[in-house]
Amino acid sequence: MEPSENEKVEDEKDDKRKELFSQRMRAATRSIHNKSDALVNAKLGVTMSDDSVWAEGLLVFYEIFKFLEESLVSHSDSLIGDLMIPGMARTEALETDLAHFLGDGWKEDYVIRPEVALYLDHLKNLEQENPYLLIPYIYHLYMGLFSGGQVLRAKRFLSLSSIVGSGGDNDTENPGNNVTTYGDVTIGSLKKQLRKAINDLAEELDEETKEAILLEGVKVFQLNNVIIGSVKGVDRVLKRRLLKLLIAIILLLLFLFAYVFKTASEIEIEGDVFSPEGGQEPVKGSEL
Repeated sequence: MEPSENEKVEDEKDDKRKELFSQRMRAATRSIHNKSDALVNAKLGVTMSDDSVWAEGLLVFYEIFKFLEESLVSHSDSLIGDLMIPGMARTEALETDLAHFLGDGWKEDYVIRPEVALYLDHLKNLEQENPYLLIPYIYHLYMGLFSGGQVLRAKRFLSLSSIVGSGGDNDTENPGNNVTTYGDVTIGSLKKQLRKAINDLAEELDEETKEAILLEGVKVFQLNNVIIGSVKGVDRVLKRRLLKLLIAIILLLLFLFAYVFKTASEIEIEGDVFSPEGGQEPVKGSEL
């Protein structure tokens, strides 16, 4: 006997319950997440060794992490408050890094750029209308920092070591990287705790709220892409590096040209078959 439509719906709901909510969040954003990763790599990947670009990347996300952490504190008595994992907060680390790159008085002339202001306005509206819709921002941004942030950190240290000759992978030799440093707390532990907190919280939510959270997850990456696109200095760094590359290529071609010309000249001198030194006896005419 074929199951009824109601039974099929119930079966689908059971399948969703069996799947962890954190897995559903990743699946719902997989496509745009990949596009966002590509944008980060294109925008920051090849220029991250430049301190000004790295500082710009920190600056555009500073207000976002600060807002989310303040919201977690203000909602500490609700389910959302359980998402504040010890050691996870990044506001202080971001401020320390920005002070390193921009100077201790960086806040004096600091103005929030329009792209970040729009992002903040959206977060403020969500907090007023339905604070649970902040969940995808908390999950995706911190998970991104735990995973992608560590990849960027490693690439940056590698780039810096190739430039200054330092092979160190620590904050003493490479200051300004506190945002990707967690002390004695391991990245694996933070990711595991945040996933568990998200999944535990989801057990207390109705399906309508869960679907709204999944839908809002796409918006997270759309807004991230906008502020990443506002990072300044990337074109300047790329042009400078392209100029250096062109100069290197020209010098290499000049060296090769000089080498080939010198080699050809030596071959011509040593191999002159018409010179007496060439070992060739002149041909004598036959006697009649």
